[in-house]
Amino acid sequence: SETKKDIAVATLGNSESLKLGQPAVAIGNALGYGQSVTVGYISAIDRTMVIDQRQMTMIQTDAAINPGNSGGALLNKEGEVIGINSVKYASTEVEGIGYAIPIAYAKPIIESLIKDGEYVNTQTAYLGIQGGDVTSDVASAYKIPIGVYVSSVIEGCGAQKAGIVQGDIIVKFDGKKISSMSELQSVLSSYKAGDKVKVVYARQNGNGYEESEVEVKLSSAKDMK
Repeated sequence: SETKKDIAVATLGNSESLKLGQPAVAIGNALGYGQSVTVGYISAIDRTMVIDQRQMTMIQTDAAINPGNSGGALLNKEGEVIGINSVKYASTEVEGIGYAIPIAYAKPIIESLIKDGEYVNTQTAYLGIQGGDVTSDVASAYKIPIGVYVSSVIEGCGAQKAGIVQGDIIVKFDGKKISSMSELQSVLSSYKAGDKVKVVYARQNGNGYEESEVEVKLSSAKDMK
């Protein structure tokens, strides 16, 4: 109750109406020293970044974002939250490039957490397999194709419905060669649940491996349960 008296609820702004050059204020706990405020401008909108192998659309700002600022609010001049500070571009050649998650993307997650206590992104795409890398060394030693070895297939998911089974090796995804699980996950990040893609897998036929192409309807998080 004492805390509630000392704090105010932040008002969410509209990150979809941002324009270049608008003022931006980043707040957070920079370097762990306590509350800090840095100011700057909206440098760019709809910047595409790949973070943890997932593609994200971000707000770019020159308001300083340092360790401890991540998760803090990016505000407009009215004090409304327009983003969540996330990433700083670090390089000896670069200054003043930070990124924030647009509040328009974060709002559905916040509302779902408040309402249900959890958030399931129904748009995230899954192939519906568990697997491991077939590296060039392994491929050479055992005379098998380079790709992703399917160690198990999740029942009811797109891969199973398309006929992919344990022991298959995924070598292409929508025309792109696949050489590792991380590469497969990175490619998947550009798709959403329900998309249909062509997957090429290699299956042992007794004398070697034979490639087949199937169409897979990508699964959602709900299908993975």
